[in-house]
Amino acid sequence: ATVLMVADALYGLRRRTRAFVSRHGLGTTHSWLQFHVYGAALALLFMLMHTGFRLPSGTVNFWLWVLTLWVTISGMAGVLLQKWIPRTLSSGLTTEVIYERIPELTQQLSRRAAGLADTCEAPVRNYFEDRISPLLSKPKSRLIYFLDITGGIRSQLNDFQFLKEILSPEERLRVDELEGLYKTKLELDAHYTLQGALRSWLVVHVPPSVVLMMLLGWHLFSAWYY
Repeated sequence: ATVLMVADALYGLRRRTRAFVSRHGLGTTHSWLQFHVYGAALALLFMLMHTGFRLPSGTVNFWLWVLTLWVTISGMAGVLLQKWIPRTLSSGLTTEVIYERIPELTQQLSRRAAGLADTCEAPVRNYFEDRISPLLSKPKSRLIYFLDITGGIRSQLNDFQFLKEILSPEERLRVDELEGLYKTKLELDAHYTLQGALRSWLVVHVPPSVVLMMLLGWHLFSAWYY
């Protein structure tokens, strides 16, 4: 179990030394990831066998048991997220964006939409100021995107359809453009929600992994020394 845990920890080092690994033919990213996943699962099994499938006594041993279980399960969840989220974003959205640029792009959309709304008639302008403008001010996470990424966007655009039915043809063109800007903002929110989940997962998985390796080192030292 210890050998597998240490080998699994090398995956993080491998990600930071890609050029060195590639130059010396030390395996592909896919092969390292496969070992990281299956090696962790096997290490968990060995750990459970080592403790007789029971909670061990002693504080360090208890936290080793809990953290091994936590890190393995969170790692499996991360694999599922990394497979599901990019596929969902690419299949359900027309916008592609880097996570770090979302706040900047949101501000640009907000300014463009405000300028366009100023050219519209009073009903549209009032609707924009009351309902749309607050939603354009910053990125917003929405749980609905985890369940139905396209449905969550469509439901937010229904009011625009009602507006266009009572406006003149010229005004409808401006509303169409406003709708397009708002739809782009909603897609940015979808990226912000799902890509943010991946970044949150790193916080859930990586720090406990570091603590686990520290406790593992202490556990081995104690066993050999005493």
